[in-house]
Formats: sequence, structure tokens, C-alpha cells
Amino acid sequence: MNQDSNTPVKGDILVVDDDPSSLSALSSMLTVEGYEVRGVTDGKAALTEVQNKPPELILLDVKMPGMDGFEVCQQIKADEKSSPIPVLFLSALDAMEDKVKGFHARAVDFITKPFQVEEVLARVNLKPAF
Repeated sequence: MNQDSNTPVKGDILVVDDDPSSLSALSSMLTVEGYEVRGVTDGKAALTEVQNKPPELILLDVKMPGMDGFEVCQQIKADEKSSPIPVLFLSALDAMEDKVKGFHARAVDFITKPFQVEEVLARVNLKPAF
């Protein structure tokens, strides 16, 4: 983390994206804004992170190999320990059906890629966990 030790951390965010450039961009932008960021590249690793150290917020890609983001979100929300964690989907999918499917999986928001930094930060900053 690139923060001064006297600077309070705004919150703990888990970023899940199989695209290394997207994962890096999101992690960098959120770290600069004062968040503690952990990044993983697949659904299974995300579920392990959530069980080991639940984050305050999850930014979750939808299209990933193996387990997609919808399934990851459903598993997070099915567990009493992790169900309160807000999940924001980030996806190149922009059809209304995909967004509705995300909300049915109990995500709190759906951001389409390519994302705008200002939009992601605005939506992250609005989450009640922070």
C-alpha cells in the first residue's frame, strides 16, 4: 500500500477480475484514494479471501473462467457471515438482462466496462460500509 502510516484507511476492498490490466488499474486507483485493496483473479480465490478476511466491499467481474461473477455473488450472499458485504459488479456485459441478473444475485450496483474512474470512485464512496 502506498499510504502514509498516519493516513486512515477508508475501507477494505476485494477486487476480483481475471484481466490483469483491469485488476491493476482498479487496485491502483482505489489505493491512491486511501482504500486497502486486495486483488484476486478468479471466483474460487475470491471466496477463499471472503472466508479468511471478509472485506467491506467487493468489486466483482462477471465474465471469468470457471465460476462466473453471478455464481460467486450468490455463494457470498448465501453465507450468513458474508451476506452483508456489498457487491458491485464490473462487467463488459451491458444488456439489461445481465444487470437484472446481477441485482437478482443481490449485488448493490452494476458498472459497465470500460469504466470511468470518476464513476467507480463515486459508486464506491457511496457504499454504506464505508
